[in-house]
Amino acid sequence: MNTELLHNQILDEVMGAAPVIPVIVIDRLEDALPLARALVAGGLRVLEVTLRTPAALGALRAMCSVPGAIVGAGTVLDAAQYDAAIRAGAQFVVSPGLTERLAMAARQRLVPLLPGTATASEVMRAREAGFTRLKFFPAESAGGVGALKSLCSVFRDVRFCPTGGITAASARAYLAVPQIVCVGGSWPMPAESIASGDWSRIEALAREASALRLPR
Repeated sequence: MNTELLHNQILDEVMGAAPVIPVIVIDRLEDALPLARALVAGGLRVLEVTLRTPAALGALRAMCSVPGAIVGAGTVLDAAQYDAAIRAGAQFVVSPGLTERLAMAARQRLVPLLPGTATASEVMRAREAGFTRLKFFPAESAGGVGALKSLCSVFRDVRFCPTGGITAASARAYLAVPQIVCVGGSWPMPAESIASGDWSRIEALAREASALRLPR
């Protein structure tokens, strides 16, 4: 199996595992395990740990130990971060955009990349580079579900995970579009709930989010 097919197979499994991928920003390493356990218990198995804080790689490594969790790294900007995420145990990586160097790095690694796009030209460049599983980012700022519907009508072979400004109220409209497999968001884990250690509330919000899957 060539790398592109392998990557698509892995990403189809990742994107299809739950309707919502929590986009996680970890400030305190000690929050990683209880947060991951609460999200997985609520039905959100795919966890995207963004590389935005000093604790991120340690948190990613810790979350990989939670049974049932599928853990990836987000906000990956270059090959060095890509490799650091892989060493920490990432099963997939997510970027806000796509460069030629990042595309080349992805082709040379078994762990797949879900690159970000926001316009038709960016989707075309991503397809030419071999990527048909894409993040749509920043979703709400880039035109929301209406803009993404227009892209889906043109790029019939692409599957999307929109992220950026999506809420519990808007997620269902995105998920109603057949080519939108899942959405990314932070609403299932409010910052105040993480800060106070209210894991039961996060589990409840995750359970609500996991029930958003619509029949195809």
